[in-house]
Amino acid sequence: MMRLLIGIAAGYVLGTRAGRARYEQISRATKAVATSPATKKVLQMSRQKLSDSLNTQPKLEPMKPLDEETTILVPQDQLKKK
Repeated sequence: MMRLLIGIAAGYVLGTRAGRARYEQISRATKAVATSPATKKVLQMSRQKLSDSLNTQPKLEPMKPLDEETTILVPQDQLKKK
């Protein structure tokens, strides 16, 4: 019975040490990826694409200035058809 308890205790101690080391390794890798500039840029671009796809307002392009203060704006999709 004593051998069994010693075996369980040793397995628990070794398992928790290995588990903690692996946890720390995964934690460091996750933080490195999350704080990298490349990840931030990808997130920013994907958020912008999502925002653009959800936007119901058409994108407007200047068609022709009438004078220095007045410019006619046309939706992009109409500008491409002509």
